[in-house]
Amino acid sequence: MDFPTIAVIEDESIIAAAVAARLRREGFKVEVAPDGPSGVELCQRTRPDLVVLDVMLPGFDGLEVCRRIQRERPVPVLMLTARDSETDMLVGLGIGADDYMTKPFSPRELVARVRALLRRVRKFPSPPETIFRVGDLEVDPARRQVRREEEVIHLTPIEFELLYTLAARPGVVFTREQLLSEIWGYREGFGGRTVDSHVGALRRKLGSDLLRTVHGVGYAVEVGG
Repeated sequence: MDFPTIAVIEDESIIAAAVAARLRREGFKVEVAPDGPSGVELCQRTRPDLVVLDVMLPGFDGLEVCRRIQRERPVPVLMLTARDSETDMLVGLGIGADDYMTKPFSPRELVARVRALLRRVRKFPSPPETIFRVGDLEVDPARRQVRREEEVIHLTPIEFELLYTLAARPGVVFTREQLLSEIWGYREGFGGRTVDSHVGALRRKLGSDLLRTVHGVGYAVEVGG
């Protein structure tokens, strides 16, 4: 049986050791690096299936690590941060992180998120060939390409899946729970702010008028957007 490899890039040795030990108990192979440069080297050398990445690192920070490893090849990234900073989250998600957790966090929840992200990556449904449009938004599922007003907009894999899910049914309101289940594979009630942060990242790239917030419920693509 082939066990997934997880790279843990974390400079706090106690946290790194605890995360690594828990993941190993769950059957994962784990490699650890304590700073930005060695984290990038680790990912280049071991080609992990998923990266658990701290934002604040010596050498260079986790955002730069994320940029560099995503430039090499797409890999799921779960970011850890000691600061509940929306700016950090939006930047991290905008350069390819799939999700984030704020310290202190539950080890059980971290394992559940790792498993869900790995399951999502392994699902490769054949995309439909049809390009569809909502107002001036054009979504090409086969090429995983998005245009607005004829301009190609670069989206991360998770951003594309979120936009595709919403835009395929314009005007339909999706709850956070529906989106977490359908896109991230989360079924344990956690991660609601993950959806909010990814919607924020999409708004920065596509404009604020396209995605409508239905307070207390969820999100929809604005039909007239």
